Amino acid sequence: MKPHQMKTSPFAPKKLPQMPEIKGIQLAVTKSGIKYEGRLDLLCAHFSKGTVAAGALTKSKTASGAVEWCRENLKQGDAAALIVNSGNANAFTGAKGEKSVEDIGAYLAKALGCQPTEVYQSSTGVIGEPLPEEKMLQGIDRLKEKLGTASYSEAASAIMTTDTYPKMSTKSCIIDGETITLNGIAKGSGMIAPDMATMLAYLFTDLPIEQKILQKLVSKAIEKTFNCITVDGDTSTSDTVLVFATGKANISPITDEKDSRLRAFNRILNKQLKELALAIVKDGEGISKFVTIKVKGAKGKKAAKRIGLSIANSPLVKTAIAGEDPNWGRIIMAVGKSGEAADRDKLNIWIGVHQVTSEGARIEGYDETPLAEYMKGENIYIEVDIGLGRGIAEIWTCDLTHDYISINADYRS
Repeated sequence: MKPHQMKTSPFAPKKLPQMPEIKGIQLAVTKSGIKYEGRLDLLCAHFSKGTVAAGALTKSKTASGAVEWCRENLKQGDAAALIVNSGNANAFTGAKGEKSVEDIGAYLAKALGCQPTEVYQSSTGVIGEPLPEEKMLQGIDRLKEKLGTASYSEAASAIMTTDTYPKMSTKSCIIDGETITLNGIAKGSGMIAPDMATMLAYLFTDLPIEQKILQKLVSKAIEKTFNCITVDGDTSTSDTVLVFATGKANISPITDEKDSRLRAFNRILNKQLKELALAIVKDGEGISKFVTIKVKGAKGKKAAKRIGLSIANSPLVKTAIAGEDPNWGRIIMAVGKSGEAADRDKLNIWIGVHQVTSEGARIEGYDETPLAEYMKGENIYIEVDIGLGRGIAEIWTCDLTHDYISINADYRS
């Protein structure tokens, strides 16, 4: 099943947001034929001098060469360019794949007159296939001539694989009387169970800020946003979130992490990361239901998160939701298998507004009729009170449908 044959997610937005320009950023896209002919598959962003980068990268032990390249470059944090291709992950491609990353970084740096350490790279698509480097280099030649011509919607489209719609978000705040803009694009639909971030997301701002401070903000925000979503329990080899700050806004730079002006920016940063993360879940492969899982009363935050992910990643829970079956026994199972402390007699569960368990058993006068009706909706809410502590976490996921199987069974055909 090719991406263009897939059904558009029922949660796809009716219209894409209007994305304002950000000083110091030029975007370009092209069709390089890496996997599909006639489809945008290569994105370049060129940044003005003085831009800094912060990010979060997958903890996968089989991370791609592009991820390791970014990990090294983030140590100094200067940024001049971003290059992203779709259709090929360039992961598990050995020394040849690593050389491709080095060649592409050097080629783009020479084309733009910067250092390879200022170039950030991402690749997404099939794992284990050699990257067609020559097509990438030819694409870079075209991109150089087109800098400043692409829209954010084109940029978001160029990084898609099995996504059914481009994911975009824009936020702004006022600092010292100046409007600070934060634009973001993301891709992701399957292989979503982040262990730092998820799939690919890029944010751009004109805020003048010290790199180390930006990095702290990003690292903290990731834990409450991208690290709280899952589609299928699989962590990608390519997970990357990068935030680029051009510093072009007309305010004095933020060089102290205690600067009160950070609060306004941190607020929109967290909102945008959450919005992009939820957009990925809402485009989960084969999705028919968007699911919010709240766990409270756990021994601690980490315990609550682990329990929530155990529920969200359970194929039995997810298929029950797809089948509109209020089989809450599967939620009990998922709590128990998480490995975190739980007490049967203190465990309370709600589906929507309907409480289903209390004091170690289903509630008195239990009636499944309203629950079955509730399960027909597109948005499902599950709340679990462990009853042992003050740990709280919220996890976002989707159901597991026949379409998910079809998409992934035919992914390489």
